[in-house]
Amino acid sequence: MIVETDYLVIGSGVAGLHFALHASEHGRVLIVTKRAPEDGATGWAQGGVSAVLAEDGSDSLEQHVNDTLVVGDGLCNRAVVEACVADGPRDVRTLVDRFGARLERDAHGAFELGREGGHTARRIAHAKDATGREIERALLAAVRARPDRITILSDHLAIDLLSRAKYGGPNACFGAYVWDRSTSEVKTIVARATLLAAGGAGKVYLYTTNPDVATGDGMAMAYRLGAHVANLEFIQFHPTCLFHPYAKSFLVSEALRGEGGVLRLRDGTPFMDHQHPMRSLAPRDIVARAIDGELKRTGDDFVHLDMTHLEASFLRERFPNVFARCLEYGIDLTSQPIPVVPAAHYFCGGVATDSHGRTSVPNLLAAGEVASTGLHGACRLASNSLLEGLVFGRRAADAVRELDWARPPAPEPWTSGAATDSDDAIVVAQNWDEIRRTMWSYVGIVRTDKRLERARRRLKLIREEIREYYWNFKVTADLIELRNLALVADLVIESARRRKESRGLHHNLDHLGHAPGDAVDTILSRESGPLPA
Repeated sequence: MIVETDYLVIGSGVAGLHFALHASEHGRVLIVTKRAPEDGATGWAQGGVSAVLAEDGSDSLEQHVNDTLVVGDGLCNRAVVEACVADGPRDVRTLVDRFGARLERDAHGAFELGREGGHTARRIAHAKDATGREIERALLAAVRARPDRITILSDHLAIDLLSRAKYGGPNACFGAYVWDRSTSEVKTIVARATLLAAGGAGKVYLYTTNPDVATGDGMAMAYRLGAHVANLEFIQFHPTCLFHPYAKSFLVSEALRGEGGVLRLRDGTPFMDHQHPMRSLAPRDIVARAIDGELKRTGDDFVHLDMTHLEASFLRERFPNVFARCLEYGIDLTSQPIPVVPAAHYFCGGVATDSHGRTSVPNLLAAGEVASTGLHGACRLASNSLLEGLVFGRRAADAVRELDWARPPAPEPWTSGAATDSDDAIVVAQNWDEIRRTMWSYVGIVRTDKRLERARRRLKLIREEIREYYWNFKVTADLIELRNLALVADLVIESARRRKESRGLHHNLDHLGHAPGDAVDTILSRESGPLPA
């Protein structure tokens, strides 16, 4: 089955939805999403969206730029940072005024602004502690109000991107093969431009704050098509994930520390005072490493985030969702410290793009966590992620307006060839578990050359098994995701092996400190890298 549209969007988070709303002004948009549109990482974002919105002169664009650059540890693209920060206030106000997002206001109608790690001013606009959910609600409502211009296909998994090079001529993207979960049919979706907005790959790790859909599909498909990927060694581990056997990696928002929360050892000792001048509000990479180091030193399973010195009524009002969720597990944060541990949270690298989301492959764009724009550098400043999705989703919509078609005369439909139905699904489950445990053990918060080499050897064997399985059996959701997860894991390992220094989120005990001249991006592609597709 061949489906045609002007713009294909793979993913339904903030970047994809914001792109769709703006691109629908000059073309038809088709959004494909792996499960329900609300099931991505956007709805899980608690803290807020950062932008210079203060009306009292307490903040400035220059401050926001500088905070982003400092946390990015020398690897941000300054021009991209300046452009994103400059566009941010307008896009947040448009989100509220045009699309109806309900962000908190004070008695005078000004945005109520919070503060998080690495920020030197209050600039986090929020909807209590469920900002992502509210932004997604507003954008989805606006999308659904335009059925004549925007269509959403739920339960559709993209398998691979379509290349014009297969039909002769230079490489260019003209859509994707997409698997329909309800019918097991593979659709050939042809588009003038394709936007990857598929999010990150947190599920490559055993412990993550990400939803189950975060399996690196966009990064893997882009790499297989020939696009450049950048800086995949920089994975942000959120310092404060709720430690409880039944909590399934519930993120405890950084905004709690922004309002005065203190990190303590289990005996009550604050341990961030000697780690960084901002103490418990230090950038995420520093806090995560400090917690990891304390857990290794003490042998404890968790540290405490203590809010008990703050007014109970304020905590219940400011953090209703965190309060309620903790209470489900018998933790009253107004009177008890919260047990927390780090967990894989956000990919600062991804598909390399310019300041308008354009990748190295014509007619293929990327926005949001799947992309590496140069905004985050070696570590992301808190709450710059929702900002990035808004700004670069809109910018990508501007960039596709004048694109020429790369459609071949007769696109080929998907064929399964001699593939049969799987008779050994345990292979998929076993490989999935091995990848995540290998990455957690050897390619986590603290790395060494020896650990990376062990991970490289193991992933090579696993990917050989997956390749054989992929070509012999018909695709399923688990197989599609496993194939992508394994490739992204391999790309992360190779990126980490190539960076012979410690910078931002990449901390290698064999290469401590910044290496002279190494403030450069790690770029991999099929043409230049050693990895098979």
